[in-house]
Parts: sequence; C-alpha cells; structure tokens
Amino acid sequence: GHLLKDSHLDQGKSVMVEFGRLYEKQYAVALFNKVRFDIEGGGGPQPQLLHRKIPLENKAIFSGSLFQYLEENKKWRNRFLFVPDSYNINYYDSKAAHDRHLHPKGTINCAGYKVLTSMEQYLDLFSNSLPGIKAKVGSSPFLKCATQFPLILWHPYARHYYFCVVTEKEQQKWLAVLQDCVRHANDGLSEENKVQTPAFTDAVRLYRQAKGHYGTWDMMCGIPSQILSNLVMEEALPELRELISPRLKGKLHERQRNWMLISDAVYSLVQGQCQAQYEAVLQKCEAACSSLEASIRTDMDQIITSKEHVTNKIREVVLPKAEKLLKVSIQPYISSILDALMEPTSRGFSEVRNVFFRELVDMSKNTLNEGTKETVAQHMDKISMLAFHPVKMQSCYEKMEPLSLEGLQQRFDVSSPSVFVQRAQILMREQMDHAVYTFEQILHQSLESQCTEELCKSIQRCQDRVIKKFDYDSSTVRKRFFREALLQIFIPYMLKQLSPSCASELPRFQELIFEDFSRFILVENIFEEVVLHSVMKDITMAVKEAAVQRRHNLYRDSIVLSNSDPSLHLLGENPSIDWAGEYGGAQEEVDGAGKDTECGSEGEGGAAQKRRRMKQVVSMIQVEGSPVLPNESCMEVPSVNDIPEEDGGEEEEEEKDGEGEENSDDKASADQNGSASPRASENPPDLSNGSVLKEEEAKSEEQGKEVPQKVESAPESASVVEEKGKGGDNLSMVEEQPHSDQEVSEETLPLPPEEILSRATETAPESLPEATSDFPLPPHDDSGFQSPTNEGGEAENDEEDVAPKHPGLI
Repeated sequence: GHLLKDSHLDQGKSVMVEFGRLYEKQYAVALFNKVRFDIEGGGGPQPQLLHRKIPLENKAIFSGSLFQYLEENKKWRNRFLFVPDSYNINYYDSKAAHDRHLHPKGTINCAGYKVLTSMEQYLDLFSNSLPGIKAKVGSSPFLKCATQFPLILWHPYARHYYFCVVTEKEQQKWLAVLQDCVRHANDGLSEENKVQTPAFTDAVRLYRQAKGHYGTWDMMCGIPSQILSNLVMEEALPELRELISPRLKGKLHERQRNWMLISDAVYSLVQGQCQAQYEAVLQKCEAACSSLEASIRTDMDQIITSKEHVTNKIREVVLPKAEKLLKVSIQPYISSILDALMEPTSRGFSEVRNVFFRELVDMSKNTLNEGTKETVAQHMDKISMLAFHPVKMQSCYEKMEPLSLEGLQQRFDVSSPSVFVQRAQILMREQMDHAVYTFEQILHQSLESQCTEELCKSIQRCQDRVIKKFDYDSSTVRKRFFREALLQIFIPYMLKQLSPSCASELPRFQELIFEDFSRFILVENIFEEVVLHSVMKDITMAVKEAAVQRRHNLYRDSIVLSNSDPSLHLLGENPSIDWAGEYGGAQEEVDGAGKDTECGSEGEGGAAQKRRRMKQVVSMIQVEGSPVLPNESCMEVPSVNDIPEEDGGEEEEEEKDGEGEENSDDKASADQNGSASPRASENPPDLSNGSVLKEEEAKSEEQGKEVPQKVESAPESASVVEEKGKGGDNLSMVEEQPHSDQEVSEETLPLPPEEILSRATETAPESLPEATSDFPLPPHDDSGFQSPTNEGGEAENDEEDVAPKHPGLI
C-alpha cells in the first residue's frame, strides 16, 4: 500500500512540475491578452437580455429521500439527500438529522460522474475497468438492486454511488436532478476569470499534446485540482492496473469492487496533492502579476509590433502547409459538422423559449381569472427559479442528447460529443435565466405604475419585449457556440498533422523576440494562432451562410439591435425581486417558532423559523396504496394536516405547480405536499460557499430513530428550490461523519486511503449476501471511503470566447 502510494504521488509530482512550468508561461501570455483586450475592446453584438449579478443567492436546489446501497455492510437503507447551491450532494441518515444541522454522512461532488439508470449500463462500464476480466449481465454482480429503478453514479477513477427509488416517475425526477448536479460540477472553470482560466486550459492542453493526446478531453471536468487529478490518473491508471490486478483475490465482482476502492483511494490522495501544488503555482503567478502588468502597459505598442513581426515570419512557413491541409481534410466537412451541431442545439434553445412562453401564458390566464398584483407576484415567485428547476428544464436539455458526430470522432479525434452537449446545456440554462430575470425586472417596473385593470396587457407587453430580446441573444449565443465547437474539433486535428513538420522550425523564431518581451510572446502560441486564423475564415463563412439562409432562426450579422432599449440596462443593477415579500405573499411566522430552537443558539432558532417558510418547486411523489408512515425514515414529509395553517394559503394543486408531467393520478402527492412558489431567485454556476440547510415548510418531530423499513414504502422524492439563511453549516464535508449524538467505535471511522490500499490488496473479502425484499436499517457504521469534494463546481467549460488573440482550445 505504502509503495503504491509513494509511486503514484511521485508520478503526480512530476505531472505537476511540468504543468506548473507550462502554466507560468501561459499565465503571462493570458495576462497580456487580457490587458490588450481591455485597452482595445472587443466587437460583436451586445447582449439584449439582462444578466443576474448573483445567481442562486440564498437558494437550495433539491431534497428528498431514496435508498442507498452501503458497500460497508452490503445493505440498502434510506437516505435523505439535500442539494444546496453548490450542487454538491449531501446525504443524511434521515430528514431529522438534516433538520437538526448534524453533519452529513457524506458529500458527493459530481464532477466527472455519469448518471446511469440500469444495471446493464453500469456493468458495461464497470466490466471495462479491469483488463481481461469481463462481467456478463447474468453473472452475479456485487450488488442486487432493491427495486427496478436504480440511479447509479459512475466515475472512471472515484468510488461509485448506488441509489434506487420505487417508481419510474421518481427515477426520472431524480435523474434530472443528478444530471443537473453533474452538469454544474463539470462546469468548474469560471469564464469571468480572463487570466487564470485561459492560462489553465492552455497549459492542460499543451501538456496533453506533448504526450500525443490531441482533441477534446472528456475529463476536463470540475475545478482545477480535479482536472489535474484526472490528468495524473490518465497516465497512472494503466500502470496501477498492471500492478494491482494480479494481486486482487476473490470472485470477479469482489475484485472489481476492490479495484474501484483502490482507484478511489489513489485518486483522493492525488487530489489533495494537486490542490496544494496548483495553489502554490497560482500564488507564485499572482504574486508576479502586478509587475508583469506594469511592464505590459509600459511596452504594449512595442510588444504588439514585435509579435506581429514574428507572426508574419511564422505565417510564411506554416500557411502553405495549413492551406493544403484545409482544402483536403477540413473544408469538405465543415458544413456537415455544422448541420449536426445546429439541429439539436437549436431545438434545445427553441424549447427554452417554449417553456418560458408557456409559463407566462399560464400566468396571463390566471391573471384574467383573478387579476390582482398578489396573484401575479405568486406566479412570479414560482417562475423566478425556472432556469434551476431540473425537471422543467429537462425537456430543453434532452433535445441536445441526440447530438451525433458519427464518423467524425475517429477522423478528428473527438472523444465523444459530451463536451459539446454539456456546453450547450449550460448556455440554455443561462439564456433561460437571463430571460426570466429581464422579464421580472421590466414587469416589476410596469406593476409599480399600473392599475390592476391593465395587468394582462402589461404582462403581454413585457412578454413580447423579452421574447424579441431572447431571439436575438439566442442567435448570438448559438453562433458563437457553433464557431467554438468547430474550432475545438478542427484545431487539434490540424495541430496534430502540422506539428511534426513545423515544430523543428519554430525555435529559430524565438531569437527574433526581444528578451524583455519573450514572456508575452511564445512561438508555440503564435503557431497555434496562425493555424486558428487559417481555418477561422471558413468557419465564420459557414456560420454566416446558415444565418443568411435564416436556418434555425439565426439572425444575420448585419442585424444589430444596439441600444434598442436604452433604459433597460439600468434595471440590470437592481437586486432580484422578493415578489412574495413585496406583494403580500410572504408567510407569517409560525406560532411558537421561537420555542423550537433545537440547536440552542438564537441565531439557529432564527434559521429554523426561516426554514419553516421554505417553499417547494418540484412536488413530491407518493406511491398510491403505500402506507403513510409516522414522520420517520422514508416518509419524512408530514401530511397536509401537520402543516401549520399559515402555509395553507400557499398550497396549490400539483398541476399548477407548473409540472406538466404530474397529473390527476398523483392526487395522493398533492395531499402530501403544500407546494408553493419559490422565492425570487438567482443562479450561479460555481457558488461553493457553505450555507444553512433549508427544508420544506413544516418541521417533523423526528428524533432520528432507526426503524426497520420495507422497500415497498417508497421514499419520497421531494425536491425544493428554496431560500437559505446566512451563516450555517459548511456543506463541503470531505469525510463521512457519524452523528454527534452517537457513540462511535473505532472501526466505524473512515479508513485513511493508505489503509484501504494495503487492506484491499491483502485480503479476499467473503461474498456478498443476496439482497432480500426486507431491508432492516443498519447501525451507523457507514465508513465508506469518500472521494474528496471540492469547493466549487463548474466546468467543462473549457471554451473561451474565440477572439483571434487567444485560441481557446481544449
């Protein structure tokens, strides 16, 4: 185990030393590009919709109960899952444990995971994990799913998580939520950071190119430390497998399971190391930043002149070869790849428009029936979180799934379309929120000056303005996405073809650069820029032609809506609107809420009161005919009778919850649930700070007792987009923690990674018992090894805006 640990940490060090060298060089270039861009400015169409400043502020995404398989004792048991604004999943023994602010049993950062809904899919992926050992679906896997509706989180390096639910509808709902968590966690590199992000993505790309890996990379997921760990594991894993595979003992499924735990332990160690080393190199660069920037500003004109001189020389060598390659290998494919991208992307954006439009039509209809500002405010309260409602957005996201680059993947070394699928889905979510936020602001402004009779007309006018702006921005965003995607497909291929003949000629050009400027002008970057410019013209023309033909509702570049609404941008400075608070929809305090301060301090008492007023967006599912249990374990949500009366006014029929899929056959779930609109919302890709955990309207009186539970008593899948208070628990728990009010024997503590490594290779564990239909809840000894979570989570967002100055390639 220790030998294994040391050899792979050494490998991690060598990767990080080389990465650090590349990063320092790219940091200076990225800083130069940013300063130059700030001075010269960038062209391009201006967005028409407003952008929310702090998305998802004080909101949580989702919560509910399902079953989790615990490898430690080979049992399925109930878990309460809570997804805060960081999109890291916290899981607890029960809702009571969550409500009492106990530490979560564990936290899952979903970057790099895939969500699977069948054992067949899982075994396909899993059986490829050990060479020469294949598992058939019929052969006994190391777990039997307790129901027909599994939800499995699979990762190539980290541990896997196994959940299941009791109905297909629940499975679909959780699938939407888990995929949303993956999407957000993958998107971990902030586009707002104009120096660190391009420097990081270019350094990773150059590192991989030096190893012969060109093309897109599926594991460009998460925040920098996760991406760097994936880089180390990409190299270390084959060696690790060779070393470990012969030593694994026991049956096939035991070997596979132990291999997964060993891989996870190594991955966790590597992540800790990468995090520390990345922070060190970043600190070094940040420390030098101000003096670098001062020299750039002083010598800007000379640096640009010097760069242009060198660029011209390199262009003379590279361009003839690049143009030949373009003619034969690129130009014939541009239009077919563009078509393949345009079709699903445009359907997705069109669905975003439709979902938004349908919500507004519903609101108009209701306003006709009872036309008060309060009614409008109640609806707006609900609509304000639309972009973050995983289930309502699912119909938009799934339009992107059919993207197929069949035949191109081998030719252009595109590992899979997932990079492009997730990027488009993130853009859809952003556009939806821009539309919702813009509508909120202009409707709010018009409500202040309107009498009630004009409400419907006001809504209609605001809707027309926003839809027009949405169409324009949708066209701009999609055209940029198509250009970026085409560059990401073609540039690596061209570099791979051209590098062998051009690389040897590049060093002599470095001599042409004045030494003081050599930090900001790198010949390898100029070579890539020359290649990028050579293909950019064809790509831009292809996208322009599609727009001229009005295909997929794209606008021509000549159509500019500049400043068509000059007063609008002033509204963009406003905070999100608290509709419920402003128009009388706010809940009264629950009587006696102050008494209910389980955790003692006044501050937490206030948080408990606030949690009582939480509203829920996605309704819960109650399986017909299943017994309603006391407020414990699976059935954690009180029935309507238990909900304090003050909340009663907020209750709505499920159909009004805006979820088309939930209809009258689920009336039982309407009884279980006072579904009400969410608070005015906001939404960021990468919020990662801790927050007070919030839950549904009512507070159950559970004390976290262990009650044996039959699987048939479906755990309820309750999801909420809710408001959170300030100052609470830190959600990024790395290890699973036992409840504070229980004694813990030594065995129940999580093993250190080194221990897992040595134990797994020495002992052959006994086979697992068969799963039965009865699942007694086990004692608290979930000592599963937890892969470290990271504080942020955004990224497969490796593309920057394609400006000629900076090729933002993966």
